[in-house]
Amino acid sequence: QRCFVCGESGAAITCCREGCDRSFHLPCAMEGECVTQYFPPQRSFCREHRPEQQVEAAPEEDTNCIICMEPVEDRKSFHTLVCPACKHAWFHRSCIQGQAQYAGTISFNCPHCRDKHHFLRDMVKIGIRIPMR
Repeated sequence: QRCFVCGESGAAITCCREGCDRSFHLPCAMEGECVTQYFPPQRSFCREHRPEQQVEAAPEEDTNCIICMEPVEDRKSFHTLVCPACKHAWFHRSCIQGQAQYAGTISFNCPHCRDKHHFLRDMVKIGIRIPMR
């Protein structure tokens, strides 16, 4: 299979949407804005079919990531996420992924409101990998 992101052969992951034949390498997934859900059944989606946050929220002007304190985009996107519980905590996908890797399922929660239930459920749905440790 040829990777739709880099164009090289050997792409082992295919979008799980029926009728979609896009394949990609796991290392190319982030660059291609693909989502892999790391819970059974493990599924991967291309950028066209990936799940997105259903939260209706938009960041205020000059909003910063609550983790790195750098500016976020002016809307939800693949790279800019929001807490589904408080709708006030905005962060970069890479920043919240780093926090998830460090915290694991036991300690992972919204860095602002500390919600765990809605936050964790939404993050795994949109492809944040949270280790069990």
